[in-house]
Formats: sequence, C-alpha cells, structure tokens
Amino acid sequence: MQHIGSDQGIDVTLHKQMPLGSGLGSSAASAVAGVFAINELMGRPLKTIDLLPFAMEGERLACGSAHADNVAPSLLGGFVVIRSYHPLDVIRVNTPEGMHCTIVHPDIEVNTKDARFILKNEVSMKNTITQMGNVAGMIAGLMKPDYDLISRSMVDVIIEPVRSILIPEFKEVKQAALDSGALGCSISGSGPSMFALSRDAETAQRVGQAMQHAFLAVGITGEVYVSEINQQGPRVLAPVFH
Repeated sequence: MQHIGSDQGIDVTLHKQMPLGSGLGSSAASAVAGVFAINELMGRPLKTIDLLPFAMEGERLACGSAHADNVAPSLLGGFVVIRSYHPLDVIRVNTPEGMHCTIVHPDIEVNTKDARFILKNEVSMKNTITQMGNVAGMIAGLMKPDYDLISRSMVDVIIEPVRSILIPEFKEVKQAALDSGALGCSISGSGPSMFALSRDAETAQRVGQAMQHAFLAVGITGEVYVSEINQQGPRVLAPVFH
C-alpha cells in the first residue's frame, strides 16, 4: 500500500484449508493470496510479476527469510526457476499438458527447524555436479516436453537422503509411487508431505492410493490431493452467497 501511495485501510479475512507445517508452502500461499487480493482491490496498479517482492516480505514475516522458493510458483503458476536473488531473476517454466501432481500428507509432524538443522552446510563436488545435471535435465524435460527425461531427472542426492529419515516408511512410500507409474517421487518442502508427478490424472490417482496404502501399512493415516499443475497462479473466484 505504501508502494502504490495509498493510505486506505483494509480488513482481510483468510479462509485457509491448508495444514500448517505440512511442507506444502502454506505461508507462501497466504502471502501471495493477500498481496494478489489487495492488488485486485486497488484496481491492479502492479503487474503480477511486480507483486513478487511484496509476497517475499510475507515469507520473511512467516519464517524469517524473504525467499521466493514457494511464493514465486504460487504467484506465477507452473514451475519456476530462481536464477538469482541479487538481482532477483525469476524464470517461469511451462509444463506438459496433462501432467498431474499427487500430494500425500501423512498425519505426522516434522518440525521445520529440525528439517533445516540436519542439512549439511557443505555439499561435495560430486553431489553438486550430479544435482546440477538433474536440475538441468528436469527443466529441459519440462520444456521439450519429455516425460522419460523428467523421470530420469527426478533424483535428489543432496536433500532427500538427509531429510527422508524424518519420514517413517519414506522408501516404501516412494517405491509404491514409482511402481504405480509415477514419473518420480520425493519430499515436499521440509516434509512430512510427499509428492509425485504423473503423466495423467488416472495415473496420479492410482499413485495417491498406493502411497496412502503404504503409509497405512504401518498405521499412519493421511490425506491425498491430486491436481493438474496450476499454470495460472491465483485467480479471483465468483462470490458465493449463502
């Protein structure tokens, strides 16, 4: 509001159906929703991309760091590459039509601070080279599109091996997803949610059931969400009157 030179007061009510501490970017969703809504209310004085720094400030308030990892894709839709923060350089990457994401949120708690604390401060040259190749392969696979390349590139040798120990049955759940046709499967954010990408909706639903059953095998319940990749970002919904 200061940036656009307005001193108008605003009351905001947020109806949020995302679990906290889930690894799903809950705080980013709130930051983007608030910034986007106020920009709409004020007659869209800023372009969508220009809202990003303000959404990042929302993340600073929520977690202490003004990072764009979650707010950029929440705001712009699709996959997003953050090439640089100084200066901020964000590139949106289109995804293949029909690609779906499956999220399984198990009813367990992973403390975000713990998930960050166990990460190593330094990474070996070998793992860095491997990971850079996988990231490049993933982006190329999305843009071509090439599902086989996407699948081969969905390998995390830096974060996943460390954080997966905080999620019971991680290996079994991941294998269940792959056996059911998922292109790949890994941890969503700091966990405990896990995500998988699939070629189509039918496969994504089957993958979700398999992942859920793998958790249930050891008595862990949870919710399954299946969705197309959001290519648009936030949007204004028609009002619902009761």
